[in-house]
Amino acid sequence: MLVEPRRTPYTSFKRAVDFLFALTLLIATAPVIGLLAVAIKVTSRGPAFYTQTRLGLRGRPFNVHKLRTMYHDCESLSGPRWATPGDVRITPLGRLLRKTHLDELPQLWDILRGRMSLVGPRPERTEFVPQLERAIPLYRDRLLLRPGLTGLAQVQLPPDSDLSSVSHKLQYDLYYVRNFSLWLDLRIILSTIFHVMGLPGYLSQDFFDLPSRNTIERDYQKLLDPDDRLVFAARFRVRGSVG
Repeated sequence: MLVEPRRTPYTSFKRAVDFLFALTLLIATAPVIGLLAVAIKVTSRGPAFYTQTRLGLRGRPFNVHKLRTMYHDCESLSGPRWATPGDVRITPLGRLLRKTHLDELPQLWDILRGRMSLVGPRPERTEFVPQLERAIPLYRDRLLLRPGLTGLAQVQLPPDSDLSSVSHKLQYDLYYVRNFSLWLDLRIILSTIFHVMGLPGYLSQDFFDLPSRNTIERDYQKLLDPDDRLVFAARFRVRGSVG
């Protein structure tokens, strides 16, 4: 069974904050997005923007928007796979965009549309989810909240590259699902700004008092315990499973 968090005042407030922040940031960064789109078109063949199907709230698929950082149609032969360090599919400009996370700016539009949130678990590609659900306990529980432009895992851990890294990030995602609040969101947003500026994750953890790795791992182990799982489920309204 999939469970849905009970609505609280902050649940509605979070959506309002998402909308206002996304609208403000999209207006402010529109010239930057436009210049980067031109640079992408000039430096490599193919469209400047691309869409990709991801899973959102309660497993609903949606199209996420990004600035293109890989060579056009690069997965036509290899099929879907995670990016890896030194990935030859990434363009020279794309490497800079990924390092600075500027390629994610078009997702402000997805936040405006209500498909995403400023803070939450990152949305995963639909092609990878069935395998991840089979391999990692409680993986689908990360869909209890809207996916985020940034998140607790994103500011403290490197990008996904294999099953082990996804499993590690899940612990952070589920901690956020269980403990999200306005105060935690504010600290994650501030940490994201410093992360984009190059501040290592462990420093932002200390500076913004984010939960430690040990705290998150203990929380995940408790969640795997059947008794604690029942306590967790009792705090939520049970809904039917999402296929």
